[in-house]
Amino acid sequence: MGREIERKFLVRDETWRRSVRHSARLRQAYLGDGGRASIRVRIADAQATLNIKSARLGVSRDEYEYEIPLKDAEELLTLCTGSPVLKTRHEIVHDGHTWEIDEFEGANTGLVVAEIELDDPAERFARPAWLGVEVSDDARYYNVALARSPYRDWPR
Repeated sequence: MGREIERKFLVRDETWRRSVRHSARLRQAYLGDGGRASIRVRIADAQATLNIKSARLGVSRDEYEYEIPLKDAEELLTLCTGSPVLKTRHEIVHDGHTWEIDEFEGANTGLVVAEIELDDPAERFARPAWLGVEVSDDARYYNVALARSPYRDWPR
């Protein structure tokens, strides 16, 4: 069984940009309306994947991911529900851990989220100075939720 242990945080400022070692443009959307699992189609640069993740709130969830042909992904994207989630993912290494900073575009412009994948939910890690409040337990920040209820539509 695949398992993802991931914590999500808002980003406090833009000082993280000095440490970016790789960036990729991502386009993704979701098949179906959720339920017990989300099914995501993602194109990252020229690589396509199909991802199935349990619809459980928290830092640890079941996850399965498979590479698929780019042509298939393009076709599947036309079948998806909600808005596509567009973002640039920036990779940073800080104190031995890899961070992924998602800078959202389109309907989610203005949202910047940092994610760290861990081996254990209780694993300790150094918090970079640019790290803001944790949102791991706030379902609004899950990408599947952003497809249904984009950041631009949130009350301010």
